[in-house]
Order: sequence, then structure tokens, then C-alpha cells
Amino acid sequence: MPDCGVIYVASGPEYVDLACASARSLRRTNPGVAADIFTDDAVPPDLFDQVHPLTRPGFRAKLTAMQQTRFARTLFLDADTLVVGPLGDIWTILDRFDCALAHDVRRASALVQGGMPTPYAFPQMNSGVLLYRRSPMMLMLLAEWERRYHETQARRDQPILKELLWSSDIRFYVLPPEFNLRRMTELDAWEPLDARPTILHSHRLMDHMHSAYTLGGGPRIADPRSLLRAERRALRQEWRASDGDDPIARFATAQARLNDN
Repeated sequence: MPDCGVIYVASGPEYVDLACASARSLRRTNPGVAADIFTDDAVPPDLFDQVHPLTRPGFRAKLTAMQQTRFARTLFLDADTLVVGPLGDIWTILDRFDCALAHDVRRASALVQGGMPTPYAFPQMNSGVLLYRRSPMMLMLLAEWERRYHETQARRDQPILKELLWSSDIRFYVLPPEFNLRRMTELDAWEPLDARPTILHSHRLMDHMHSAYTLGGGPRIADPRSLLRAERRALRQEWRASDGDDPIARFATAQARLNDN
């Protein structure tokens, strides 16, 4: 579809390397889709259609860069993503909505329930995969998101986004999880006709780095098989000492333990 494209925002060699890996996965699965990157670092020639400088470098540079997209319809992807299937007609969602994104995971945690109080059924949205159109209302939301983030010196951007989505009249759609798959073990749980896995999004792709999300030093994970194996191990660890016979009650036991840590 004309005027549609993907953008990445990355700063520093390790994050740029991740973004390049994601872009290569996009090229393999969606060869006709345009892809730009906002960065101040060198990138391989011919991988991206356009390379844009960061006009506001630093943590959460994406909040500025997303406003500067050249596309009428944009899919922003975090660097720690892999595109594993065709995007298909995802762009047509923007015929009816200003933006689309998926619920965040760990919704029973204090971290993801943080920010402006809202009903439990209105959790934070994950901002690492964000489909949006360049409409006046969406650009206003992006500008306000950036302003509040820097003005409040917030540590995370998603609580502010939740507040904006809750209090504004913007039309947004909740994407199904296959477009922002944060839990690879859902691939084990789904039946064959449940979903078409499209975008994997996991901090475990950064396990080899020293970052805000990992202590670093682990092996590089770069493919879905390795990612699923790592997440299976992590899932077993999450449920340790909470494997009672009651499949519902064990959630309360595990949540109390994890929220106390």
C-alpha cells in the first residue's frame, strides 16, 4: 500500500544491531514494505530505504521520531522484534482508527498497573509495536506523550500513554497478540487455526547486552527456535514453588510472591 512503512529508532551500536536484525526479518517476510530508521549510528547500506538523524537523542528518542515519520501510515517497531510473517492488510485498520497496539503483559504486576488509576480491564498498552496514521489527532497525542514524558522525568513511557488513551477521544484498536507476541510460549498453547504469528517482541533478544532489561553476558538469541527455548525455561522459573493442583489458585500464590520481590 502506498504511503505505508515501518520505522525503527535506535541509538548505540548494540541497539542498532538489533534494529538491523529486525529489519532483515522484515525484508525476508515483507519484501515490498518500506523501512526507515532514525539513528545517529552507521547502518548497513541498502538495508533501510531512508536513514534519518535523531533530533532529540537520548532515552525514549522514539517519542520524537514517531512524530517525524514520512509515511501516512506507520508501523513503529522496537529494536527487539522479529517479523516472522506477512503484515498483510494490517494497514487498513487505519481506515477506521488512528492507532492500534496490543495489551502489555504482566498485567497483574504493580509495574504495569502503575500510572493513572484505571480499571484492571484497561491496562497499559505495549508501545513497542505501534501502528498509527499521521492524523492531526494522532500527532497531537504523540506530541503530548513526548511533552509529559520529559516534563515529568518519567522512567517509563507506557503509564503516560495509558493516561492519554483513557482520557482522550482518539480512536484506537487493540491488536491481537500475534502482532506483538510478548510471550513466545503462546506458540505452544495455540491450536493451528488460532493465529498467524507475525511479530515477535522479546527482551530476551537483548540477553547478550548490558541494558535496562538484562544483566547481559548471555548467549545471543536471534531466531524463533532459540527464543522459544529460552522462554520455556523462564516460564518454568516463574512458576517455581507455585505448581499446586488448582490451575486458578496458583496464580494468586505466584502473584503474591512475585509482587513482593
